[in-house]
Amino acid sequence: MKKLITFDLDMTLLNHADYTIPESALEAVKKLRENGHIVAIATGRNLENHDGPSFIDKINPHATIELNGTKVTIDKETVYRHLFNEKVLCDLIKFCLDKGYTIGLAENDMDYYFNQEKLVEWDKKQWGMSQRKFGDPNRIFEMEVGTLAYIGTQVGASDIESNFESIRCPLFAGGLGADVIEGDVSKESGLLRLSKHYNIDVKDTISFGDAMNDMEILKRAGVGVAMGNAHDKLKEVADMVTDDIDKDGVYNACVKLGLI
Repeated sequence: MKKLITFDLDMTLLNHADYTIPESALEAVKKLRENGHIVAIATGRNLENHDGPSFIDKINPHATIELNGTKVTIDKETVYRHLFNEKVLCDLIKFCLDKGYTIGLAENDMDYYFNQEKLVEWDKKQWGMSQRKFGDPNRIFEMEVGTLAYIGTQVGASDIESNFESIRCPLFAGGLGADVIEGDVSKESGLLRLSKHYNIDVKDTISFGDAMNDMEILKRAGVGVAMGNAHDKLKEVADMVTDDIDKDGVYNACVKLGLI
């Protein structure tokens, strides 16, 4: 029976330790397609930016759920887009400026962040360097904003959530920041859109993830698979916990589930 299988990108398919997708994961995705299943990426990223197109070429998904469900593409065509409420966006950025929080987004290989020095520090902790090209963050007010990224501790993310009723800030797996999502959208809502398009019942969907922005989609999918390196709270709601990303976690789970 045909299944719809979604994969988070960072630390589910893409290993940050060497910034590559394990060969076993690429082999699993290839076999899934050969076996007639629908493969989709479900990520907080905008895959038009930075090295997103190269990952699309390697993974070759049928569809993508991007920017935490605020953008959905099928066969590389955008079929859904949700934009940040303009007033909420202005109020949020003023709030973050007053608090000294780092917040912004990436667009066309440029990074637009308020309080960007903290982002540079975050990069150095993650990668040992920062090679970002920064633009004027005030340009954010002229852009079509789906989601934002907050860089900082859980305290700041919780502070944003407590002051903005329509905003959620699911933490990154490493705990050094969070996605900033406005409105009733998520990777889960993207999954439901793809399920309807491909006429595949939600019970016949499988979703892989590692971070807190994968919580809703793993709970909603027929089978939710948490990576071995996933956030502990995500593992608690998952139907299956597979091996770490560097231990062939994706491939091993696909075999156990009888998909390949």
